[in-house]
Amino acid sequence: MAKKDKLELTAEKRQTLGRKVKSLRREGLLPANLYGKKVKSTAVQVDLKSFLNTFKESGETGLINLTIKGEKKTRPVLIHHVQFQPVSEQPIHADFYQVDLKVKVTTEVPIELIGESPAVKEKLGILIQPLTEVEVEALPADLPDKLELDISDLKKVDETVTVADLKMPVSVKVLTLKEEVLAKIEPLAKEEEIAPPVEEETVKEAEVVEERPPEAEAKDKKPGKAPVGGKSQEKPREAKTEKKVKEE
Repeated sequence: MAKKDKLELTAEKRQTLGRKVKSLRREGLLPANLYGKKVKSTAVQVDLKSFLNTFKESGETGLINLTIKGEKKTRPVLIHHVQFQPVSEQPIHADFYQVDLKVKVTTEVPIELIGESPAVKEKLGILIQPLTEVEVEALPADLPDKLELDISDLKKVDETVTVADLKMPVSVKVLTLKEEVLAKIEPLAKEEEIAPPVEEETVKEAEVVEERPPEAEAKDKKPGKAPVGGKSQEKPREAKTEKKVKEE
């Protein structure tokens, strides 16, 4: 595991609010908010490029010295809740959480798998990672940027490594349940059996059986009665009798 050095970032108070913040992004500025316990919420803005470089190093667990223009003292902060634009994947908003260096905080720390699983190497199974981060509690300066998990002991299918297998410093407490699985070897998926295609002759034969010949339909029609949904093709007897009387 590793812990990042304290980083520096400069911000200034923001006057542009609401939907108008789009104009800030066009100028290369990132709108953000600063908040914390017993800290008045303040709208700020930072240079986007500087933010990206800092966030790349700090993640959400690295402590940052945030300097707001016009203030003499720096503020110890963590970056929280970064919002990204879905298409460009660029940050569009961020929150800075001001911390008390003497008070423990709770946050999520990512898990990084190290080593190589013999089961995967020998193609006995595949590796899955149900959890990619765990919740921890520590003083802001003691928060690790990541936790490493060795998977070299996963030699058979269904073997797992859990939260209990993490090696943690005394200054950091894991809040996620110890029995939670962090990595597991699953059996290889079986190839689905493909049903043989139906022969064309069989299909044609079935179609012939379903079709009714015209002779069969004709036999079904009785004289003097109209088929369902149609009219009788035979004239009424009364009309035929009247015609015969006139001819005589």
